[in-house]
Amino acid sequence: MNSLNIDWVPEFGTIHTWFAADKHGRIAVMVNNCFGDLPRALLQITDVESLLENMNEFIWEESPIFDAYPENKNGAFSVDLFSHLRFRSHPDKAHITEELKQDWQRLGSQSDVNLAINKGMFLYFGVEGSNPGEDYPVGYEGTTQMGDYFRFLVPTVFASVDDFPQPLRRGIAVSTIIDFEKDRLLDNRQINTWFPAMFAGH
Repeated sequence: MNSLNIDWVPEFGTIHTWFAADKHGRIAVMVNNCFGDLPRALLQITDVESLLENMNEFIWEESPIFDAYPENKNGAFSVDLFSHLRFRSHPDKAHITEELKQDWQRLGSQSDVNLAINKGMFLYFGVEGSNPGEDYPVGYEGTTQMGDYFRFLVPTVFASVDDFPQPLRRGIAVSTIIDFEKDRLLDNRQINTWFPAMFAGH
């Protein structure tokens, strides 16, 4: 079993979701789609899988432990880059936006777009596929590789570390370089440069 620890490497078949803060303290949900790397600072945490599980349960409002959720942001969202592979049957941003709105009306807090609308979080996905070039972020001018993180959803009201319960904040990887409002594509090979440390505040 390829469990999360300092020796972990990305592999096909296992998706991990982790959390990051940019240099302004804005929060992003990072879905590695099997091939995206995770910061070494995160992997060094003892029992990191349980920590990430608790964080994921919290943002999806499914936590049996941390059930004091912040008030809804009541913001809006926009679609930035999107997966060619996931949306190949209708690769149109307006169509995708409408589809996401319908999902939100139907699923509420269980929809991806709720992360942007009410949680105030950016959503980044790793480039996936069964082989290089099968998937790429539509709208990005430049080459990408499997595992690169691209910005899918952009909120208008932003979450911060304060939106997480204190015991979960140590699971947020922090950057002094990245700006989620500007940085649309994160080179997977530089993930430890972008996010070299974990949140260490109170």
